[in-house]
Amino acid sequence: MSLKPLSLEYLVRPSSKDSGKIPALFMFHGYGSNEEDLFSFASELPEELMIFSLKAPYDLEPFGHAWYAINFDAEQGKWSDDEQAKESREKIVTFIDEAIDAYDLDKSNITLLGFSQGTILSYAVALSYPEKVKNVIALSGYINENILVDDYANKDHSQLNFYASHGQVDQVIPLEWAQKSPEFLKKLNIPTMYQEFPVGHGVSQQNFFSFKKWLEEHI
Repeated sequence: MSLKPLSLEYLVRPSSKDSGKIPALFMFHGYGSNEEDLFSFASELPEELMIFSLKAPYDLEPFGHAWYAINFDAEQGKWSDDEQAKESREKIVTFIDEAIDAYDLDKSNITLLGFSQGTILSYAVALSYPEKVKNVIALSGYINENILVDDYANKDHSQLNFYASHGQVDQVIPLEWAQKSPEFLKKLNIPTMYQEFPVGHGVSQQNFFSFKKWLEEHI
């Protein structure tokens, strides 16, 4: 399948459907990784989904990519560039709209799957623009309220569904950050399945089969 030129670089796995509106899943990798990382899941996920794995727009030295800068400062500690994150949020929304038009996707059946920094952006896109997303699989991330649109709380989130998971010994993103997500989503009346696994900053086989089953039930 030849890739159509869109605003971000990406990989694609075609859908088994060749006519009618096609359900789609968009993957967003973590800090320092690339579009090939999560794409390794693609062959195991439902065949009717067209799967897009995006490359984050900011290059890191000597290799890898990021959705926004994370800086390590002796005085301030670790901090994120929220303005850059908001820019990436908007780039993702633009890309999804482009892909819907280019590949005749079903705009009412869009799933986001993120890992770590990619999860933070998935939360930001879905909570800021709930009319554009149906499902979110949020792996090893958390909700950064600073990168949501100002009026997100006034929007209708009733069509959203979330699966969120985290490693109990995650050394990169503290477990307690992720544990705040279910309550945050509950206040917005969003159905959420939240799970923890006895791993670090990664996705165990058990975690994969769990979110795969959830996805099969929600597409």
